[in-house]
Amino acid sequence: MLAGELEQAEVDPVVRRRARQIAARLSVPRPRSDHTARHGAGALASVPYRGASDEIDLDRTIEVLAERPVPEDDDIIVRDRVLTRRAVVLAVDVSGSMKGERVQTAAATVGALAAELHRDALGVIAFWSDAAILLPVGHEVKPMELLDTMLRIPARGLTNIAFPLELAAGQLARVPARDARVVLLSDCVHNAGPDPRPFAARLPRLDVLLDTTGEKDLDLGRELAALGRGSLRAVRTHRDVAPALSDLFREA
Repeated sequence: MLAGELEQAEVDPVVRRRARQIAARLSVPRPRSDHTARHGAGALASVPYRGASDEIDLDRTIEVLAERPVPEDDDIIVRDRVLTRRAVVLAVDVSGSMKGERVQTAAATVGALAAELHRDALGVIAFWSDAAILLPVGHEVKPMELLDTMLRIPARGLTNIAFPLELAAGQLARVPARDARVVLLSDCVHNAGPDPRPFAARLPRLDVLLDTTGEKDLDLGRELAALGRGSLRAVRTHRDVAPALSDLFREA
């Protein structure tokens, strides 16, 4: 299902205003830290010397110097780690009632990921007993529009975690595994659909933001993160989201 096919519900203007304030504050783009390069996970490539590598690519350098009798610094070709474009799918649990701290946590997650991935590709899936792609991976990210769409989804009672993980796998199918990951925001109280564990195991990486504002299933959350070769972070309020995401993206 795509966002345009969703039913729409009325949104409390106070809830909407507060959610937009949170998302707007956190969605300001910030420089991307070179975490993957420090961990040796960036793609190794031959690039002009910029003062950050001492591993010279002799073959490529000789080719360049053969054509330039008076070389410049950047005629020296080195082997260095280059950050590749990441692709991240956010799967947001909208089962039950999206109000109070829960909607603020969702707003914070959308805003923080929009900032973290402003040079990368973000996709967003909302799920309940069903699921809907709100933003296909790689499409332009408009945090306020995304949030409004999410808030207009009518309250649903059941939670099917398997479905969004299956959809996320499809969104990431053409992305190299090292650059792809899924972030699941949910209380992990799975009560509809098939067992989500096999779907988690098929993902390149799955990180779990466990919403602890109400009923939760910590054991399932930990299992899903472990099967998905990722990590779990508990979030109780919207203020916990940005630090949790920073921790997750620091990991290789």
